[in-house]
Amino acid sequence: MNPYFQIEINDHGTFLKLIPGDSGLPSIQEAMNYLDAKKVPYDVGVLGAFFKQGDPDKLIPLSKNRIYAVAEGSVIRVSEDKMTATARFYPPSTGGRPITKEEIYSECRLAKVVFGIDDKVIDQFLAEKKYATDYVIAKGTPTVEGRDASIEYHFNTNNKVRPTLNEDGTVDFFNLNLVNHCTAGMVLATLTPAVKGEAGTDVFGTVLKPRDVKRMALQFGLNIDLSEDRCTITSRVNGHVTLVGGKVFVSDVMQVNNVDNSTGNIDYQGNVVVEGDVHSNFSIRTTGDVEVRGVVEGATIEAGGNIILVRGINGMGKGCLKAGGNVISKFMENCTVEAGGYVETNSILHSRVHAGTEINVMSNKGFITGGEVTATARIRVKTLGSQMGADTKVMVGVDPQVLSRMGELNKEIQDLQKNLKAMLPVLDATKKKLAAGVKMTPDQVKQIQALALNVKNSQDKLIADNEELEGLKERMEEGSTASVDVSGEVFQGVVITVSDVSMIIKDTVRYCRFVKEKGDVRIAAM
Repeated sequence: MNPYFQIEINDHGTFLKLIPGDSGLPSIQEAMNYLDAKKVPYDVGVLGAFFKQGDPDKLIPLSKNRIYAVAEGSVIRVSEDKMTATARFYPPSTGGRPITKEEIYSECRLAKVVFGIDDKVIDQFLAEKKYATDYVIAKGTPTVEGRDASIEYHFNTNNKVRPTLNEDGTVDFFNLNLVNHCTAGMVLATLTPAVKGEAGTDVFGTVLKPRDVKRMALQFGLNIDLSEDRCTITSRVNGHVTLVGGKVFVSDVMQVNNVDNSTGNIDYQGNVVVEGDVHSNFSIRTTGDVEVRGVVEGATIEAGGNIILVRGINGMGKGCLKAGGNVISKFMENCTVEAGGYVETNSILHSRVHAGTEINVMSNKGFITGGEVTATARIRVKTLGSQMGADTKVMVGVDPQVLSRMGELNKEIQDLQKNLKAMLPVLDATKKKLAAGVKMTPDQVKQIQALALNVKNSQDKLIADNEELEGLKERMEEGSTASVDVSGEVFQGVVITVSDVSMIIKDTVRYCRFVKEKGDVRIAAM
């Protein structure tokens, strides 16, 4: 039994009686809190002195006056997380009446505790009357968090494989092993669907919503089968598999000797391997990878995946490479190059080169001379510019295309939210009318069906736009540590831009790193 106290009222005034328990006497702080709550006058010094004596046989004088009888009551406390309410009961004073079950419920309501009240706990107290004892009188229902959807790919999705830098300083462009082979019936990816969470309620009756779960769907191209439950995709053919922008592609490989008059332009849904050269004015366009084992002249190559040029490109001022993935080329001369991933080469001469992540020009020669070279995250080069003062510009930081796309997405999201805000009330009102038995004409039914379809399409588009926007934000964060790393020389006249600030090199510098610091481009040690 816990120790407690009781107010005693007699002809001599008002007193406090201490009832010892298993742990000794009750605490003076609890007694003071109770007396204050019941507005019973007392002298702190007198109270402290008697508690110090610790004699349960002596009544502690509180007041010379008789007070009104105090009924049996409780103090209800709610935990910080609002999920538990604890009641602590105290006995009635002399002549005080016992508390009833309805009064306990009333005290809960006064404490704003309205949910999860345990009727059995109240009955337990009324049966055993243990005072100054904590009774968990109410419990909230905790929120059950859901689970995000996830996709497991059963092939190598790492697109950051790079050529090997040999001991002699040359780069091996031949043994890259970038192709993921697959066979018919091979499982390519499995989806674990999202599980929606369950709302909880605290003891105050507030509904606690679970976090929104991330929903996903398997995205894929041709030559792939989707299971009935939409959770597994398998290859329909023998070939190779790639992951481009979250979408799985399976295709055969198209092989040609040269791209010239014998082939014409190539437009292919898959990978292309050219054993020889790609001649001027011809083009290759494919959803997969392109590998050219000869030389690319003034031609155009567009690939959804990677572009690999074993011998390089001399674009003659009109050659163009555009890859959704990475571009790897022995050399780049008089051409335009755009890569969604990184660019790896021995040299860049009088070219416009842009990489979605980084550019590496780190072989024995390793020079960038003339032209304009940009990367979102980093440029690494041995020699930058030339003694002859070729007009050379390099820039790292935020990708302009990413910023543009983010602006488009933000506008789309605002428009979708505005449209949904206008459509949803109309749809909800119609549902209520139908539930109330209101009849509608066939034309009205068609209009409501069209509205419901429009709402669903808008909601799906809103989810897709938000997911894409989050991905672009992550790419922008990568640009906060953008740099230009030079392991050799930077010549006079080179313009270096980091994010939105620029520096013109006035004197040749060596072995340095250019970063943005305090609003300016700074030279730091490697």
